[in-house]
Amino acid sequence: MPEEARRRDGDDAVVIPIGTGGRPGRGSGSARPSSAARNLAPSARKAASAAPGSPAAGKKKARTGASRASGSARPTSVRPTTSARSTASTDPSGEEIVAPPADAGPTAVDDVERPSPTTGIPVGDWLAAAQDAAQEIFGADWERRLAELMAFVRRRLEGDYDVDDYGFDRELTERFFMAALRPIAEKWFRLEVRGLENIPAEGGALVVSNHSGTVPIDGLMTMLTVHDHAGRFLRPLGADLVFKLPLVSSLARKGGATLACTEDAERMLSGGELVGVWPEGFKGIGKPYSERYKLQRFGRGGFVSAALRTGVPIIPLSVVGAEEIYPLVGNVPSLARLLGVPYIPITPFFPWLGPLGMVPLPSKWILEFGEPIRTDAYEPGEAEDPMLVFNVTDQVRETIQHTLFDLLRDRGSAFG
Repeated sequence: MPEEARRRDGDDAVVIPIGTGGRPGRGSGSARPSSAARNLAPSARKAASAAPGSPAAGKKKARTGASRASGSARPTSVRPTTSARSTASTDPSGEEIVAPPADAGPTAVDDVERPSPTTGIPVGDWLAAAQDAAQEIFGADWERRLAELMAFVRRRLEGDYDVDDYGFDRELTERFFMAALRPIAEKWFRLEVRGLENIPAEGGALVVSNHSGTVPIDGLMTMLTVHDHAGRFLRPLGADLVFKLPLVSSLARKGGATLACTEDAERMLSGGELVGVWPEGFKGIGKPYSERYKLQRFGRGGFVSAALRTGVPIIPLSVVGAEEIYPLVGNVPSLARLLGVPYIPITPFFPWLGPLGMVPLPSKWILEFGEPIRTDAYEPGEAEDPMLVFNVTDQVRETIQHTLFDLLRDRGSAFG
């Protein structure tokens, strides 16, 4: 094709297949390389013979000019020339490709901008990516929040933080424990809260709740709910086993928990704290799935005695949704006694699926805080009356049980 026609078609250069000039017949099987293969890497002698001024170069120029004049259809490719390059080279078929002289002006190939080779990602791109990631994690004011995080880490390393007499670390609980639980409550359990007006804004109060779920996640969800919706920290009373486990004991103390004993409970209530208690204990969270939402015995009513002595209100709390996260279908009592734990749970997924079986099922949760039961009308000495303690305990238990049945009807499907 003539050069002018090729320029009109928009092709600045024609790519010739390597080795054959577009002709079939490669791979003859001969031990001696073909001329097309030898032309892929011309030797120094051929390069010298193709240099300007050599007789061979002159002959090839003449032959090429003749073929162009005769209208040969063989395409050629033009390469831009520089002062440091030879003005002639050979194509794989043996013909010479003649580049335009240096003073001939720019060609169409020269007008194409060639990308410069890069050895890696520029530092500016790394910084921009880090800034975008920080803004995605911390929000628009990521610089301020990142500075606060670094200051928090520095204070922790230097020991410059406060804990109360029970080991409660307010800053750590708010920044990390609550932040870690919040996505689970909102996205996974789709937690719904009712009766928030029954939580006092200040002063001591005792929150009494049902207990379920094989693993006491309901206590953590209750703590998060009280913090986010009522603006207060719930101080849970934990069983002895919680404070015997090495890592769990430290985290429980820093999260605000203390041992479930009468002395600590009364001391907290008298100090104006919001205290949480789960009277069913391990019998509640370890009951079979077939007995879900059927309350177990509320102990001997020690929580009622503490409320009567301090005169604080008792707030019944009913939690629906925790029973379905780990459906308990079996137990291994012998292994539980060997390990010193109340039970070894067997669920439809654990231990059969290994760690995957420990992921809680995404059930729908509803928490309802009932109307407070006042105790300030009683004398502190009446806390020693077993009949009074039993009657108040039974009143709290029946209130929670009836509320559970109502919530189950309202919720419908557990995973809907």
